Amino acid sequence: MKQACHLDAIDRRILSLLQQDATLTHADLAERVGASAASCWRRVKALEAAGVLIQSVRLVDPHSVGRGVNVLCNIRMKSHAVDDRRSFEAFVNTRPEVIECFSMSGDWDYLLRVAVADVADYNDFLMHSLLGHPAVAGGSSHFALSMTKYTTALPV
Repeated sequence: MKQACHLDAIDRRILSLLQQDATLTHADLAERVGASAASCWRRVKALEAAGVLIQSVRLVDPHSVGRGVNVLCNIRMKSHAVDDRRSFEAFVNTRPEVIECFSMSGDWDYLLRVAVADVADYNDFLMHSLLGHPAVAGGSSHFALSMTKYTTALPV
């Protein structure tokens, strides 16, 4: 398990700002956090080296690309053998419609967040791919009616 990095107030402000807009320049960051651009550059590089900042991405509106339906799918495995879990996790990593996968405690073994175009698209994925995986015993699907909150920003 990775240990938490010591972050001072400026580091936390930099992280908060970059989570809102990863395109900010070092000069923009400097102006907003009250430090020099060179200091912000060094801090960002240190945060990257420490593994705190892991990548920069642009978020895509799912409706604009025909993936506006979110399905939360609980999965129960036939077995908890290491090979079965690895096989299932490798399968999930090859499926572009699975945008999040969590190994869970409790009654279900995995929770998937699946982004699809519509119910028929999900049915095709479920019946022809997911439930066909040899390690999967069953699943339970829940369609999101609306999204009340969505963020990628962590509190820092």
